[in-house]
Amino acid sequence: MNSILNLREVNKIYQSGGRDLKVLDSVSFAVETGSTMAIVGPSGSGKTTLLGLCAGLDRASSGDVTLHDTRLNDLTENQLAALRNRYVGFIFQNFQLMPTLTAIENVMVPLELRGEKNVRPVALDLLDKVGLADRSHHYPTQLSGGEQQRVSLARAFSNQPQILFADEPTGNLDAETSEKVIQLLFDLNKQAGTTLVLVTHDLDLAAMTQRIVRIKGGKLVSDERV
Repeated sequence: MNSILNLREVNKIYQSGGRDLKVLDSVSFAVETGSTMAIVGPSGSGKTTLLGLCAGLDRASSGDVTLHDTRLNDLTENQLAALRNRYVGFIFQNFQLMPTLTAIENVMVPLELRGEKNVRPVALDLLDKVGLADRSHHYPTQLSGGEQQRVSLARAFSNQPQILFADEPTGNLDAETSEKVIQLLFDLNKQAGTTLVLVTHDLDLAAMTQRIVRIKGGKLVSDERV
């Protein structure tokens, strides 16, 4: 099976107090197209940093990240943004909704950035799929945490991504809403063949994926097929 994502000897170093802080240490793996994978590990192990590098939201200090046959370190910021808009969906732990836009307007943004026309019906249909059609004109502050996460999910689906990255997608949700969000994530994988890569502390959620990668102290310590 072809790989949609490849990491080779990826390192990420930040400057902290005038000293180098290595957050990721020589991480290598490949993700097969259409597969599901969980990244797990203790807090501070580098999981979210790793996810951001995979999605082209940040750059590796050294090593190669290749997404959809494109080396991310070779791209300008504008080229990275275009690649993400075309191929990538991302669900943030803290939602990252635009507070001045309504739910439907937040979902419309990626579609409008692609230059698509008449996107409101498409956005409304996506909100309907996550059970929020009747909340489409509410602003993020008027929505519960679970509702904001579902808007974030609809936005991530809007560009029909080939790969979807999710950072603790159920971390701020109650049990009932978590179950709905999990179902939506795996339905997208099954119905559209979307590759799913998620970071989670929930080992039950991780066990639902086909593969679990464990990170500790910035190093990949195990890679298990479930």
